[in-house]
Amino acid sequence: MGYDTDVFIVGGGPAGLAAGIALRARGFRVIVADGVAPPITKACGEGLLPDGLAALRELGVELQESDGFPLRGIRFEDSGASVRAEFPIGQGLGVRREVLHQRMLERARDCGVTFMWNTPITGLRHGGVVVAGGTEIRVRWVIGADGSRSRVRQWSDLENLAADKGRSAYRQHFRAKPWTDFTEIYWADGAQAYVTPVGSEEICVAIISSNPNERVGEALRSFPKLAGLLQGAALASRERGARTGMFGLKQVFRGNIALIGDASGGVDAITGEGLCLGFRQAAALADALARGTLEGYQAAHRRLFRRPRFMGNLLLLMNRRAGVRKRTMRAMEAAPHLFEGMLAYHVGAARLLQLATTGTLLGLRFLAA
Repeated sequence: MGYDTDVFIVGGGPAGLAAGIALRARGFRVIVADGVAPPITKACGEGLLPDGLAALRELGVELQESDGFPLRGIRFEDSGASVRAEFPIGQGLGVRREVLHQRMLERARDCGVTFMWNTPITGLRHGGVVVAGGTEIRVRWVIGADGSRSRVRQWSDLENLAADKGRSAYRQHFRAKPWTDFTEIYWADGAQAYVTPVGSEEICVAIISSNPNERVGEALRSFPKLAGLLQGAALASRERGARTGMFGLKQVFRGNIALIGDASGGVDAITGEGLCLGFRQAAALADALARGTLEGYQAAHRRLFRRPRFMGNLLLLMNRRAGVRKRTMRAMEAAPHLFEGMLAYHVGAARLLQLATTGTLLGLRFLAA
């Protein structure tokens, strides 16, 4: 049969654009469709770690320092305890989600991706997708990049069966001069404040909490040090909310349909690895389709998901167990190289064996803390 396009991607966010770029590099005809028009934004911490920037560069997307604010590392703050580590390789970048989307959109256009904005997708049929109004587009492959509540996942019977350890996230920008070039994570019982400079006069604050009603203004009372730093700062955006959580799928493809990004499984926002994971998945998906089968994508997806899921579960343990968190913070404060080792693994600059060695040393320090 003849196809109107080789690949049809449902969802025009970063994961969908990354898939479009990677697939065009392999010579596929690609359409990206979304029910809204750019710029597409989302409530997120807006910090890109060095591995995420490297994955973007491999897609041909170059972000400049002028697009955001360069980041040197990560700092944890918890009721008097503080530990920080610099990134072992390269730097990160705090960048507004709208700016990131625009740079990726420009790259996708240059690659020859076709776009259908303001075009809701209403269903799948054998051999094609159905757009609003009933028009059917015949396609060889369908990619669901439509987020954690993916309709493509539901339509293709790939819905998650595992429990979703979900939390709420609210994000707001403040007009203030950054006091650090580190991404800071402030800890309180059951919640974190994820603080990222995104410009020379702007700071992004994301509150991640198990309480769905805890908004940014209220939550800052749990973080007095951060509240003091932001005192008097004007708001630079309206508050946005989203759901974040850890969930995985037994399978991320069926027939000619594959899932990518949050549609294919989620890591908690505290990891800061959601975007990088989507970029890496895009490259793996393009490799698999170039071979004409999605089996390889399933294996690569499982491998790529392993590290951020491990780190996400570790950080969520610290979130749930205040005693564990406080003792861990004291142990890392006494031996900062332990936090450096954890960060190196987190950004892909160290292997699991090296993390195991760090974990053993951390365990000994934990017992002594």
